[in-house]
Amino acid sequence: MRKLMLRVLAAVPPVALQTLWLLVLLKWLAPWAAVVNFVLSVLVLLFVLYLISKQEEPTYKVLWLLVILTFPLPGALLYLLFGGKRSARSLRARLDKVDQEQLASPGSLPLEADPRLRQTFGYLQQLTGGEVHPNTGAKFYPLGDAMFPDLLKALEQAQHYIFLEYFIVDHGVFWDSVVDILQRKASQGVDVRVLYDDLGSISTYTAKDAWQLQHSGIRCVAFNPLVFVKGTLNYRDHRKMTIIDGRVAFTGGVNMADEYINRVEKYGHWKDFGLRLEGAAAHSYTRMFAQFWNAFSNDPIPQALLQSPDLPVDTAPDGYVLSYGDSPLADTAASNELYIELLSQAREYAYFFTPYLMLGDSLLEAFVRAARRGVDVRIIMPGVPDKKLVFRMSHSFYPILLKAGVKIYEYTPGFVHAKGCVVDDRVGTVGTVNLDYRSLFLHFENNALFWNASLLGEIKADFLATQRQCRTMQLGGNVPTGFVHWLVDGVLRIVSPLC
Repeated sequence: MRKLMLRVLAAVPPVALQTLWLLVLLKWLAPWAAVVNFVLSVLVLLFVLYLISKQEEPTYKVLWLLVILTFPLPGALLYLLFGGKRSARSLRARLDKVDQEQLASPGSLPLEADPRLRQTFGYLQQLTGGEVHPNTGAKFYPLGDAMFPDLLKALEQAQHYIFLEYFIVDHGVFWDSVVDILQRKASQGVDVRVLYDDLGSISTYTAKDAWQLQHSGIRCVAFNPLVFVKGTLNYRDHRKMTIIDGRVAFTGGVNMADEYINRVEKYGHWKDFGLRLEGAAAHSYTRMFAQFWNAFSNDPIPQALLQSPDLPVDTAPDGYVLSYGDSPLADTAASNELYIELLSQAREYAYFFTPYLMLGDSLLEAFVRAARRGVDVRIIMPGVPDKKLVFRMSHSFYPILLKAGVKIYEYTPGFVHAKGCVVDDRVGTVGTVNLDYRSLFLHFENNALFWNASLLGEIKADFLATQRQCRTMQLGGNVPTGFVHWLVDGVLRIVSPLC
């Protein structure tokens, strides 16, 4: 609720400005009202042409066009403050100052990989600076419950450093168990650093909590602190990672809170993904974390700590993995492009897990085209929502997908927070990326893309097992049709980029 209120408050100054302008126009500028309105109309037209010419997701542009044409002054001001990437120049400047070149070691898929897929991996590397490494020890967790004890055990084995970066941090069994180990390790000389998103944890973790961590020897920084409503409000750190000595990394959808390991029940059973990576693939997360930490902290990580650890060479790796960070500051939305690429290359099936389903036009069309040409496209969604309005907005995308032949299932035991996919037994992802506008276009994310790894079979098996606990969504049945629903769905799809 506090996050929603912040977004509402952000609109108050522009609306007040529009009201004040109308009063000024009526009281003091009435004799010149026609001329003033003509000048404003020309300016609005130029602004609209500028917006149309930008390389933005069409759904996003339609929303802003409606806002600007309906409320010219507040609409234009809101766009300048929150709508374009210009508002994030301060974040971009911080990240651009951090030199990561010495840490990158991009590889590529082996020559026996499909040439078209090799292009996709190369394209993703070009967009993100991500690294392809042989998969030498990935472990997939179908629930956060299963990852929790392994994470604690790995933390206990840290010798040099522990880096944590999370969207949500909340007190409870999970976080308190982790903190106990972090404090003990810090007292032993291990370099321990925690980076958390200030807005994501606004109701669960305070500045006092962060100070207490600092007092116990753990460096702690809040990402993009919400000191006041500003243009960077929308750009959040949605990434989730724990890195230990550059040798082991944990990631996936699991935040540091008890619902993610089913120690408390908020929305029924919590279905999430976890992932453990070892070797060079794990060190990729050190690189991602270091860039953020050095950009937003006044206490940079020593370069000696960031060097790649000596690792044994595996001559028979279990496939390959490309770990990457996705940034809303980039000109191209990397994960959105990736999923379009994977759907366009799917031959037999494409299975997706996501907690939210609010797609831009290009990705929506990729789902539709894949299903229409005969690919078995399936999506698993929550049966119990965590945000009812967002859940209803997700439903507004159901009709067009179902009509095209996409199969949608809702997990009846509770909430699905898992983010991942598997395509044709040969490629798939596990990470933090939801299939919604905020995750694909406005948040910083991290993702792991696998090729030819046995882990993909585990994701597929988990999908099919989870599907057996789902209700099938059907047009005219549990997905109503008709004029009223069509009208409501159309409005919700237009405003979905705001949620």
